[in-house]
Amino acid sequence: MNALTGVPPGTTILAIESSCDETGVGIARLLPDGSVELLADEVASSVDEHTRYGGVVPEIASRAHLEALGPTVRRALSTAAIDRPDVVAATIGPGLAGALLVGVAAAKAYAAAWGTPFYAVNHLGGHLAADVYDHGPLPECVGLLVSGGHTHLLHVRSLAEPIVELGSTVDDAAGEAYDKVARLLGLGYPGGRALDDLARTGDPEAISFPRGMTGPRDAPYAFSFSGLKTAVARYLEGNPDAAAADVAAGFQEAVADVLTAKAVRAATDLGVSTLLIAGGVAANSRLRQLAEQRCAAAGLALRVPRPRLCTDNGAMIASFAAHLLAAGAPPSALSVASDPGLPVLRGQVV
Repeated sequence: MNALTGVPPGTTILAIESSCDETGVGIARLLPDGSVELLADEVASSVDEHTRYGGVVPEIASRAHLEALGPTVRRALSTAAIDRPDVVAATIGPGLAGALLVGVAAAKAYAAAWGTPFYAVNHLGGHLAADVYDHGPLPECVGLLVSGGHTHLLHVRSLAEPIVELGSTVDDAAGEAYDKVARLLGLGYPGGRALDDLARTGDPEAISFPRGMTGPRDAPYAFSFSGLKTAVARYLEGNPDAAAADVAAGFQEAVADVLTAKAVRAATDLGVSTLLIAGGVAANSRLRQLAEQRCAAAGLALRVPRPRLCTDNGAMIASFAAHLLAAGAPPSALSVASDPGLPVLRGQVV
């Protein structure tokens, strides 16, 4: 038995992630020392089906989950070389209502059929938990969670304790701003990677875009990217011949500047020695580079998962569920409902 929790050593957790347009199934093993081993990470994405619409269409995402879930679960079980897990988990929220319903219903069905406990966990906590596969147990830290739908600064004492939100965006998420600016530059959807690639060829100092929520009277840990997006649109209207690479670089510099400055400030204010950056935007090259520079200058340890673990996947949900299980959290009832607006402070719905 696990000395910390009483959980049988080698417990396996199969987790389903379906909060947006990726159907993720991950399988992890909880080891006797409390660490988590990744056994399988299978993802089926429907992003190509949304490209022509310039964004995720909830109904299309839900149908894609229905079609992909069975085959993705079978692939994960085969990769992990197990017939069935000891525990089933799923993202219960936040996310798209229809997409969540598909994954949660499937997870409950598997749990009932296999006779295993079911854990309904928070998608945002999963993003934070993904890092342990690369860097081991997570110490107390400040978490900067940045994705297409979320931008949060968080105080994480441990993955088994309630997460404290220090601040969040008051309008657009950082990833949402990336997609909208990419569209303005004709880069298509999703635009994050394409804009990052283009920005690397531009001059980040050629165009200075505004840094939202950085005034002396602004909330120190809050973000705003709507004004930045509008500033880029107005600049392109007034300068139709502007170099797209310079526009991309200037925009990306403004986003990375604000994100890293506030994250490092939060860690310093709290006396925390580690900064964790997670979520899809954590894969951005300039964000990683600037975070490394500023953390080194401030004496902070920086943790960022590998790019594949930054985007939505089932492995991160398996990791988060494993930490809750190891801490002695009870299983969730099969009657719990998905919650598209689940706040980050609720790690599990029981």
